[in-house]
Amino acid sequence: MEYLEQVKDLLATYGVDYGLALLKAVIVLIIGLLAIKAIRNGFGKLLNKRNIDDSLKPFLRSLLYNILLVLLILSVLSTLGIQMTSFVAIIGAAGLAVGLALQGTLQNFAGGVIILILRPFKVGDYIEGSGHAGTIKEIQIFNTVMLTPDNKKIIIPNGGLSNASITNYSAQPTRRVDMVFGIGYDDDIKKAKELLETIVTGDERVLKDPIHQIAVSELADSSVNFVVRPWVNAADYWDVYFDMHEKIKLEFDKAGISIPFPQRDVHIYNEK
Repeated sequence: MEYLEQVKDLLATYGVDYGLALLKAVIVLIIGLLAIKAIRNGFGKLLNKRNIDDSLKPFLRSLLYNILLVLLILSVLSTLGIQMTSFVAIIGAAGLAVGLALQGTLQNFAGGVIILILRPFKVGDYIEGSGHAGTIKEIQIFNTVMLTPDNKKIIIPNGGLSNASITNYSAQPTRRVDMVFGIGYDDDIKKAKELLETIVTGDERVLKDPIHQIAVSELADSSVNFVVRPWVNAADYWDVYFDMHEKIKLEFDKAGISIPFPQRDVHIYNEK
């Protein structure tokens, strides 16, 4: 009975001590999470007031959140009575293994930093990289979020994206629209060229500087090919591209200028 009493007293003593420590840890965790949320929201508002680049905002918010979360976890462990010196020693010993296990994650983090420093693209740019093409929606700590023209969301790891070739279609304010139109060998080349000139110069979206180019580029197997290269504002690229094809086809039809297409003659012989 005396032994049971000692065990009961021991459990009561340690139960109270660890129970209070656990309760304190829970309180610290709850208050800490609320504080982190408030700090993150306040930091986001501060970034908006300071007119920080949209490319940096998600990255900085995520970075601050993760740092505060790590500090909170350390505070909770300290409240539970865990010696931080021993804890740090354990982290140091496991650092190599964790580093190897998270090699890809660390590479993605480094890639995100490189993207934000070198600025090959920013939020809102239309790019092609890592086998995907679309508009950049967010640059996060580990990933870049892209939206395709048909509104599909693609998440690309920053490590691969920072090491890949990137084509940024939004980097320059103007772009050249490259088009090829063919006419028949029996058609009037000068008439076709004058008609193309009229169509291009008549479009208000086509820039006067740099000057556009219209020239015979190839005497192909079944057609005489013209290159038509007007310069436009980047935002007008696809509208001009599609409209120009429609206008040229309609005007060629009116002028009696043919647009050759592949044909095949089939000869049938009856053997008697």
